[in-house]
Amino acid sequence: MNTISVRDQIWPAGAAWADGELTVAGLGVRGLAAEFGTPLYILDAADFRARCSAWRQAFPDGDVHYGGKAFLAPAVVGWLAELGLCLDVCSGGELAVARVGGMPPERVVFHGNNKSAAEIRQAVAWGVGCIVLDSRHELERVARAAAEAGTRQPVMIRVKPGVDADTHASWATGGERTKFGLSMASGEAAEAVRRVLSEPSLELAGLHSHIGSQIFGLDQFAEAARRMVAFLRAVEREHHTVIGRLDLGGGLGIRYLPGDQPAPTPADLADVLQTVVPADIRIAVEPGRSIAGPGTVAVYEVGTVKERFVAVDGGMSDNPRPATYGAAYTAALASRRSDAPTEAMTIVGKHCESGDVLIEDVALPADIAPGDLIAIPCSGAYQRSAAGNYNLVARPPVVAVEENAAHVIVRRETEEDLLRLYP
Repeated sequence: MNTISVRDQIWPAGAAWADGELTVAGLGVRGLAAEFGTPLYILDAADFRARCSAWRQAFPDGDVHYGGKAFLAPAVVGWLAELGLCLDVCSGGELAVARVGGMPPERVVFHGNNKSAAEIRQAVAWGVGCIVLDSRHELERVARAAAEAGTRQPVMIRVKPGVDADTHASWATGGERTKFGLSMASGEAAEAVRRVLSEPSLELAGLHSHIGSQIFGLDQFAEAARRMVAFLRAVEREHHTVIGRLDLGGGLGIRYLPGDQPAPTPADLADVLQTVVPADIRIAVEPGRSIAGPGTVAVYEVGTVKERFVAVDGGMSDNPRPATYGAAYTAALASRRSDAPTEAMTIVGKHCESGDVLIEDVALPADIAPGDLIAIPCSGAYQRSAAGNYNLVARPPVVAVEENAAHVIVRRETEEDLLRLYP
């Protein structure tokens, strides 16, 4: 059995190859596909937990909020709670999963740029640890909901630090033109601070920023931190108060392709932030992709092969990222050994859309055939969580594997599930 290098890997830590078959945590993909069907997400539970622990170790005196939008399930919430992480949610649905999964409400932070009044009331009633305010209208809604509930709700204000991250335009969230947050440059953020401090039903628990996702340049995090520290100190001076908490968001990138640059580690980011943020300010960070992404493999069965198009039994409904962002992946024949030469092939899905392309020009054995299994690494973040039902295709399950055992943490959707939506 050939193990896979841990350093800068794109496969899960528990992945290995045995006679041409991919195994994860000791279980082969052929047996998993036979038992659970395809498409299938295989999550290396030990890998996920190890990444959580690495973040906690990097910020022992701070808070680590897992970004639930990357991937969330009740079982994942249980792991996070056990390991001492907090949880970011950004909808009523994610809030419900946090509650069912057993996360203490005081360790939940509620995000989102347009939370509904109903979602805000739900969060206040459950007693979430913090609500991140994204606009003046939201400030008013949260203040009203807290007053009606007879409580004082801790809040943070999301601030645009004016840092344009070097990433895909759809993932950059720290500049002036983003829909998220209140502008530091225009004075919106400072005015929001004044209004929060004047509201009896609100408690200013800290300031928040998030410059984007899939970022490799640590200098961008450092610049955002410098600007946020300066703003925090100005607020403290103006209002003769101590805030003491700065949430600097997430966004640390991961490798999707063997040739991608090595990804910074949580410890690398901690070293940078701790040189910028004074010791009397408690740091919070929000990793999502860097925890959930590398430890999951997507497995598909090949259905047809023609003119170097390899069609699989999933596609843009279970992974919209290539069609939406041009996201790049690699793939491997995972169910058998092949001595055939490789050819550049394009992996396409089963949907009625020419843009239903998962990977273009990936090297696969020339003898790939119907019934073979293809594995795509780094499939844990923003895939199952962003999956849809285009062509009314049911969404795949997520199976967690650990120590030669497998259990379903998100079951496969069925046609009966889809038909229940129709009156």
